[in-house]
Amino acid sequence: MHSYFRAFSVICASLLLTECGSVSAQRGGAQSELTTPQRLDVMRSKLESMRRSLSSAISSMGPEAEKDKKNLDDPRERLRGLDKEVGAILSEVNDIHGKQDRSERYDQTVLDRLETSVADINTRVQAGLQATASARTNTVASGTAPANKKKKRLFGLLGGGGDNKYEELTGTVAAGRDRTLFEDAVKEVRKGNHETGRLLFQTIINTYPDSPFLPLAKLAIADSFYLEGTTSALVQAAQGYLDWLTFFPTDPLADDAMLKVAESEMRQMGLSDRDVTHARKAEQRLKSLLQQYPQTNLRAVVEANLVETQESLAMHDYQIGNFYLEARYKGHKGGLKGAQSRYKEIIEKYPNFSLTDEVLFKLA
Repeated sequence: MHSYFRAFSVICASLLLTECGSVSAQRGGAQSELTTPQRLDVMRSKLESMRRSLSSAISSMGPEAEKDKKNLDDPRERLRGLDKEVGAILSEVNDIHGKQDRSERYDQTVLDRLETSVADINTRVQAGLQATASARTNTVASGTAPANKKKKRLFGLLGGGGDNKYEELTGTVAAGRDRTLFEDAVKEVRKGNHETGRLLFQTIINTYPDSPFLPLAKLAIADSFYLEGTTSALVQAAQGYLDWLTFFPTDPLADDAMLKVAESEMRQMGLSDRDVTHARKAEQRLKSLLQQYPQTNLRAVVEANLVETQESLAMHDYQIGNFYLEARYKGHKGGLKGAQSRYKEIIEKYPNFSLTDEVLFKLA
């Protein structure tokens, strides 16, 4: 009997020491272990923030002189180089995020490598922004910077910084409970408390139907889902933008909202050898935007997104065409016809495809 209790006490002591060690390790190390999707979302959020900062810094330098376009010492070139590196890392993060959403296998060690890359590029981006700050200041002081126009940017609402409708509205509307709620909601979303922010925005919608903040509150709810970035949140963001367009089709931010619908689909795009439903939806939205708003100031962004989306769609057709061509060589009937059909579709629909020369060669 005594030996039983002695053994039992030893086991309890062992478990207690293990638990204490675990608690101590948690206090000394990572206090809150993030899941893989959360780690990817954090990296993506940081990279997108870096791209916005770099884009803003480059645009603030004004028009580029012809003699500076090939000058590697030009501050613009340094920032553009950093932007290209950030874009490459972001593309890799989105690729892993897609595999995670589709439950595909991948090397888990890549997460540690990507986090190291994000931390490294963030340090270099901050150093680059500080090093070029004087160049941006001199540009503004000399009067060579472009006029400060009212930019119709959705992320001016929740991302912070810059000239935006949020600042314009809060600066002109008289103080009131609706304004206080709106400011508090924006702060919550900026801190990552998306659900809390949405509840405050919804309070404005339900309680102050005549408030000048009403349209922006509805838009901000969609923005918060977009910033949250999960697959389900992106679906709700796209629907939120579409609902907002139904209520406010003539609002100055309507083209922005339609662009965000397309970008919500783009962020759900997988690799080109997978389902291309989201890519097709994004292409349709982008084309509709150019048709409905031919004078939009967002044309450059829309066209760049359209090229990216169509590259994915063309690559999908190209891979199928290659499969049919290989099948024909293996003795299957109809392979040449199937390949020919896919290659022709690429030539007709996607003239900017990066592998057009190979498509033409194989079609011939």
